[in-house]
Amino acid sequence: MILADPDAWYRGSIDQMGPEAYAEFQRAIHDPATVGAMVEDYRAGLGVDRAHDDADQAAGRRLTCPTLVLWSSRDDMEKLYGDPLTVWRTWANDLSGGVIDSGHHMAEEAPEQLAEALRGFLGPLVDA
Repeated sequence: MILADPDAWYRGSIDQMGPEAYAEFQRAIHDPATVGAMVEDYRAGLGVDRAHDDADQAAGRRLTCPTLVLWSSRDDMEKLYGDPLTVWRTWANDLSGGVIDSGHHMAEEAPEQLAEALRGFLGPLVDA
């Protein structure tokens, strides 16, 4: 279904992503192997990954390493799940994060904001 009209299914624009990232995005969404892999990733999130998460949570396992959670302001993460940091607090001992002003394609739409957030998170870890 996706490959019948990838441009209608996946939204993105050259203005948001820039010419180079948009060209790669277009190549990817028209490649059956790439689209198949993307679908399998989502399927795993609803199946085997979820089962593993449930088992870890039932066993009381938590992330003990510093954890950064970032999400897009113009996507549906908060609408679907509420505050992502509240969700991740049940999993992580050392949590930080926040929202990036972008749509679904955060790295392509807001690379400077994303890089700054990653530098802020990783900098202290690298300097330690």
